[in-house]
Amino acid sequence: MDLSFSFIIPVYNRPNEIKELLNSLRLQTYGKTFEVVIVEDGSTISSEDVIGEYLDSVSISYYKKPNSGPGDSRNYGMARAKGNYFIVLDSDCILPPEYLKEVEESLKEDFVHCYGGPDAAHESFTVVQKAINYSMTSFLTTGGIRGGKKAVNKFQPRSFNMGISKEAFENVGGYGNMHPGEDPDLTIRIWNKGYRTKLISTAFVFHKRRIDWNKFYIQVNKFGMVRPILNLWHPETKKITYWFPTVFCIGLLISILLAIIGLKIPLYFYATYILILFIDALSKTRSLKVAFLSLMATVIQFFGYGYGFLKSTLYINLSNKKPEEIFPKLFFRVN
Repeated sequence: MDLSFSFIIPVYNRPNEIKELLNSLRLQTYGKTFEVVIVEDGSTISSEDVIGEYLDSVSISYYKKPNSGPGDSRNYGMARAKGNYFIVLDSDCILPPEYLKEVEESLKEDFVHCYGGPDAAHESFTVVQKAINYSMTSFLTTGGIRGGKKAVNKFQPRSFNMGISKEAFENVGGYGNMHPGEDPDLTIRIWNKGYRTKLISTAFVFHKRRIDWNKFYIQVNKFGMVRPILNLWHPETKKITYWFPTVFCIGLLISILLAIIGLKIPLYFYATYILILFIDALSKTRSLKVAFLSLMATVIQFFGYGYGFLKSTLYINLSNKKPEEIFPKLFFRVN
């Protein structure tokens, strides 16, 4: 395939973020032309003035539409894009200069209709952003599902850094109206159509994650809530490992209670894991402060996800209602 790339970027009230992303796109070392499709998803704070600053240096197609969520906005952009291979990014990402060059080289060597890339922490990130990045990407916390390692089975791309061919998009029908969870749902449907996915480990982005601790908890709690819905829709993808955060948290609470009555051995196992986690975070971030905050981020991640997963599992299995009726805030209405 003669590759022609179109970046697809939904944006909602984030002109400062889109400015940083566009600047990184302007600095790409890729020698060919590419398109940047920006979809303003019902924003009340427009990015139009910022985009105007880059019209002379970046080929931009800019669209405005009513708010309908990131999945539908990506579909909207891909349906109007001029390229034959779409690269979906979150607006809070920054690309290294070699990003697009790495993507093309990898696809030419081993073409797939869908790929995903890792996320990394930029040196300009706050210590909280770096700690959250570690927690979300470490093999010790997530098993590397976000791109920290090559997947043992099939890699599930995430829409902060994901490529999909025009053919696969049209054949699969694009994203659904769930959010979050629209990424794995799309990937599973791509697999079901016979397409292959892969990780391009060199095509990483700096994912800023515009969150504080409270927003981080809300985010991972939603991640936990959508997983049982995905298991319901795609039962062939169920894994016992999805229960790990829930079991981890329940086990920790039980270990603390046992320690109070004198049985401390179970708590020692948790202490050992936390020590290993701290050493790994310190070796990777080279910062004592970030390493300590990474422990906090991990606890928030496990409790948020674990509680969300358990709650959603119980609600779905004990109710005759559809997920859209049980958890309406996890779904956007698409006109």
